[in-house]
Amino acid sequence: MTESIALRWRLLAPLAVALFILLLPTPQGLEPHAWHYVAVFIGVMVGLVLEPLPGAVVAMVGIAIITVLAPWLLFSPEQLAAPGFKSTSAALTWAVSGFSNSVIWLIFAAFMFGTGYEKSGLGKRIALLLVRKMGHRTLFLGYAIMLSELCLAPVTPSNSARGAGIIYPIIRNLPPLYDSHPNSPSARHIGSYIMWMGITADCVTSAIFLTAMAPNLLLIGLMKSAAHTTLSWGDWFLGMLPLSLLLILLVPYLTYLFYPPTIRQGNQVCVWASEQLKAMGPLSGREIKMIVLMILALLLWIFGGKLIDAATVGYAVVALMLLGKVICWDDIISNKSAWNVFFWLASLIALATGLNQNGFIQWFGTGLAGHLAGLSPTWVMVALITTFYLLRYFFASATAYTSALAPMMIATALVIPGLPLPAFCLMLGAAIGLGSIVTPYATGPSPIYYGSGYLPTADYWRLGALFGALFLVLLLATGLLWMPLVLG
Repeated sequence: MTESIALRWRLLAPLAVALFILLLPTPQGLEPHAWHYVAVFIGVMVGLVLEPLPGAVVAMVGIAIITVLAPWLLFSPEQLAAPGFKSTSAALTWAVSGFSNSVIWLIFAAFMFGTGYEKSGLGKRIALLLVRKMGHRTLFLGYAIMLSELCLAPVTPSNSARGAGIIYPIIRNLPPLYDSHPNSPSARHIGSYIMWMGITADCVTSAIFLTAMAPNLLLIGLMKSAAHTTLSWGDWFLGMLPLSLLLILLVPYLTYLFYPPTIRQGNQVCVWASEQLKAMGPLSGREIKMIVLMILALLLWIFGGKLIDAATVGYAVVALMLLGKVICWDDIISNKSAWNVFFWLASLIALATGLNQNGFIQWFGTGLAGHLAGLSPTWVMVALITTFYLLRYFFASATAYTSALAPMMIATALVIPGLPLPAFCLMLGAAIGLGSIVTPYATGPSPIYYGSGYLPTADYWRLGALFGALFLVLLLATGLLWMPLVLG
């Protein structure tokens, strides 16, 4: 009964919020149809946060409502009165516009790369090789976990699939080898260090690469729809390079320093990894093909941005994976996660495009910029990024967080003279991944590691605040000093 009441509340809350906003007077300077659209949009965002239904369903319901009520939500009276204008056709074109966005196809292709890693066994082999090589010292084991995530991140756009589906099943076997067990005093022997490194490495690598996390690509889609400009895979990688190097080098050591294990070295992990690799046997033909295709995709993403679109690269490599039998057609049509994200993000991009079309983005950005008048572009960036980062505490979904807040941040940046938009958007993107460390519910893998029994609640919140603050400081420093130089 309690669960039924909670579900009804989560179903009614988005509708109640939308109706409440609809009843408020239209703000000065905004068209009534735009305000009505905003009401539905905010209702969808509330639905994404509360999740009475899967996120993709919530977004698609929002699209359906706006499409049916398009004359009152999507178009101005002037548009409706224009000769030859058909609201039904224009509304349908808007509703499916997200599916023609190249970002959506790039992320779908990257999901197929992740399937190739999993089916071929290459992802597991990479992690085991690093653990075998570096696992004789606990500190080095932390670096092995970080490097394992780093190798998988460029071609695994689901940080949940990467962190919870590939890395966690491997590292959860390591603490018992040292008699370190969950929910016991022995957890701190080595298990707590390993588990905190697992979730931290996932958050760090989610920020390093454009294709490491679905919300990164959603952000680029929002940026493209609002500002008609974008960041390539190479732009993202180059802009993040100094911060990436700092985080890769510092995080395992700082975890070792602030959350020290009592067991500092041993050979058990190396022996276990060797046994696992022996059971896997030599490199298979599938793994070799996957390595070649992965290198091809990364080279084209980094160096071929001016010659070939990143989504085209992904599409072509997926075709080669099918031809080379790395994956099969059934792997594509049965990949529920990929199709879920495909429909989810396409709908969210269409919703954000509607905000731009009806003038809300410009209105909001101009209004907020008025309150920031007198501040330099640098201080505006600091204020906006810090606010965006700290609001991460209120969201249990990185996608909902991005879709709800990023359009407003971009809108403000667009009307601030002298503010470097590409650098600002990259800082927003980095904040999405790095900010996921602050709470045990912020992103998909967080509850998995939190529920491992090795990270007590007080420790998780304390470490989340500590590492979250460190990440924010480093992001602001490198974002202000480096990113504008390389991105403009």
